[in-house]
Amino acid sequence: MAAVLFLFVPGPALALSELKPVQPPDTTVEQGAPIPPLDEPTIGPDGGLPAPNPIIRANPQSEPGGIAPDTGSAADVVTVEILTDPAMLPESAQRMRQLILGAAATGDPEKLRPLLGTGPTATQLALGQIDADPVDYLRSISGDAEGQEILAILIDLLNAGFVRIDAGNTDETYVWPYFAALPLESLSPPQKVELLRLVTAGDVEDMKAYGAYNFYRIGISPDGEWRFFMAGD
Repeated sequence: MAAVLFLFVPGPALALSELKPVQPPDTTVEQGAPIPPLDEPTIGPDGGLPAPNPIIRANPQSEPGGIAPDTGSAADVVTVEILTDPAMLPESAQRMRQLILGAAATGDPEKLRPLLGTGPTATQLALGQIDADPVDYLRSISGDAEGQEILAILIDLLNAGFVRIDAGNTDETYVWPYFAALPLESLSPPQKVELLRLVTAGDVEDMKAYGAYNFYRIGISPDGEWRFFMAGD
């Protein structure tokens, strides 16, 4: 049988009531002499600590009622869904697009007359009011006397990519070309090539100076109304 060894340490026994809880270490920091006041403000314009000068902000914020500076960063680029397949158009819009293409391909601007509409639903051909006959007006803005250049422009535009604007509203419109809804500075190299199929490099530079695409554009409503065909912004 194994022997049991007892150790006895002499000393007074303590009752439980005499035991004292262990005290946590003192974390009080002894204060030194008062710190002299700073010469500069201790509160910044936003209520926090003041920033050192000169200040550089990674994400500039506009002052209340002001305008944030244009950094030209990718975050400022407008996100637009570019559509390239006419099959994505509503059936009525697809039909109007095909009718315009068919009329323009004849080389006779007169073939557009039934598509231009009349009265409140007449196709808008200029930013302002025009008093001339709509077909005569189209001939007048064409680079040739017969109006065939303007027909070629119609065909080129309707074969370009397009966008859907004001989706879900009564003003919902499919617009050709999609450049009308994009900042020109955001165009990728392939998109710039697409734009140069419609206009010259000099035209593009003029547009950049203007601030937006301002060549011809076409708008067709989901229910097939040819809403506009005009240049300008």
